[in-house]
Amino acid sequence: MSELHPLDGAVLVVYLLGIIVLGLWMARRVRNLSDYFMPRRFGKTMMLTHAFGTGTASDQAVVVASATFRSGISGIWYQWLWMLATPFYWLIAPIMRRFRAVTTADVYALRFDQSVAVLFGIVGMANMAVKLALMLKGAGALVESSTGALVSAEEAMAGIAVLFVAYAVAGGLGAAIVVDFFQGILTVIFSFMLLPFVLHAVGGMSGIRATIQPEMLSLVAPGKIGWFFILMMGLQALVGIVAQPFIMGVCSAGRTEMDGRFGFMVGNLVKRICTMAWCLTGIAAVAWYAQRGVERSAVIPDNVYGDMALQFLPAAMPGLLGIFLAAMLSAVMSSCGAFMLSASGLFTKNIYRPLLPGKSERHYVWVGRGTALAVVAAALVIAYSVAGVVKILEIWFSIAPMLGITFWIGLFWRRATPAGVWAAAIAGFGTWFVVTRVWFVDWAARLPSLESMPLVWSEAGKPLALYEPWRIAFYMATATLAAVVVSLLTKPVSKDKLNRFYALIRTPVTLGEKVLEPCTLPEGVTPPPRRIFGQSLGLEIPLPSKISWQGFFAGWLAVTVLIGGFVVIIHS
Repeated sequence: MSELHPLDGAVLVVYLLGIIVLGLWMARRVRNLSDYFMPRRFGKTMMLTHAFGTGTASDQAVVVASATFRSGISGIWYQWLWMLATPFYWLIAPIMRRFRAVTTADVYALRFDQSVAVLFGIVGMANMAVKLALMLKGAGALVESSTGALVSAEEAMAGIAVLFVAYAVAGGLGAAIVVDFFQGILTVIFSFMLLPFVLHAVGGMSGIRATIQPEMLSLVAPGKIGWFFILMMGLQALVGIVAQPFIMGVCSAGRTEMDGRFGFMVGNLVKRICTMAWCLTGIAAVAWYAQRGVERSAVIPDNVYGDMALQFLPAAMPGLLGIFLAAMLSAVMSSCGAFMLSASGLFTKNIYRPLLPGKSERHYVWVGRGTALAVVAAALVIAYSVAGVVKILEIWFSIAPMLGITFWIGLFWRRATPAGVWAAAIAGFGTWFVVTRVWFVDWAARLPSLESMPLVWSEAGKPLALYEPWRIAFYMATATLAAVVVSLLTKPVSKDKLNRFYALIRTPVTLGEKVLEPCTLPEGVTPPPRRIFGQSLGLEIPLPSKISWQGFFAGWLAVTVLIGGFVVIIHS
């Protein structure tokens, strides 16, 4: 391809100008840090599109299509690993909202102390920089492949960064949420518009089944992506989701708890449906190349999704590729804006402001904007330095659980201490480092293991490594053990501090409630009695409400229907 069709270019220009104008318009409403980082004024529809837009990006389509092209249908678990955690979102969202916090670091400061808030801020900023790098890397590969290298991946990454910075830095999270409403629609279009063309070209699912090896149509592969892989990745996702900095906004920017609950769980269920489309496109691409005598080894997996777009969309109708590119940009930018702002909020609110208190709100907003630019710059450096989206994805998966472990422990165990959090983080990251060393992998390779749960794993052209589920098991076990042992050996958190923390959790948010200070109850509000399911050795398991049970089971029903429906699509 030497140039875009004029209609494709026009679609892109209209879209890009529209989101920038919208972001600048939203900037007029930003007067303080709460307006910028946590505007609590959105209803169910906006929270649904925010959760969907924040959690769904074009890099994920690249990853799923790439993994599916290499491993078959089981590659869907590179995004469906969150599937097993999704019903818990119904329970997590009201807890996050009841903290009345601006950032998740506020919660760590309340439950533990300021040093832990700073630790979370540093780790959270690194987490978001890696996540931004992942999205930019995937989007760059998609732009390059879908335009026939008319735009290089490097140029695309820089251009995308400039675009989402333009509206999100100006308007804050409010701008990101409003833009997410429109970009969520485009993301659904992006996910499904390519699939009919590719399926038709290979003869539908029957053509796929007649062309490729049967083992590639197994949802649970006998190789890398088996049940052990799926369960451990799902556990890691559940543990880490509460420590993803952007989740506070996803759960708490709504007017009520139900707005956050509905948006968080239902928005992510919509994403699970889009993931099916990415996977089906990837497996159809396997059949398309096979039917033309092209070996899979001759194709770059990260380019598969974009290659299919370039092959089918321009030939179908001028302007379709422009819509695809606009939808792709919307998918990545809707997420990037929220991630950038969550990282910026951690630094501004939980690191900079405690060091330099007493400044004007306008001053702190501008610090937040400057920090956002720095985080994006760091993400670009990572994106240009690391080869392949799957590698960055594996790094990102492992960061949040290190502090997510202590969030869950602190939620249910009063004896958890700040020293325990630091010990868990040091032990977790230390174990993560050790299990990736060559000497450790060589030692593990000599140990006996089950065929379905090998200690080490090797892919073609890559060095031997510890099997990912075992890596997760090792660093989560050592982090948990360190947190418990060190907490028992150090001074407990004061009762007053703990009582305030648990009082927030059991006090529902009322419509129109004004939060004057983060992690505080409004004046005149008395916490209701705590309903305990069980209590022993400092552990406190709260009794969920009726609406919590109903939504939780509805979530599992939806998960069951989605997985079962996907199996039917593949094999019917």
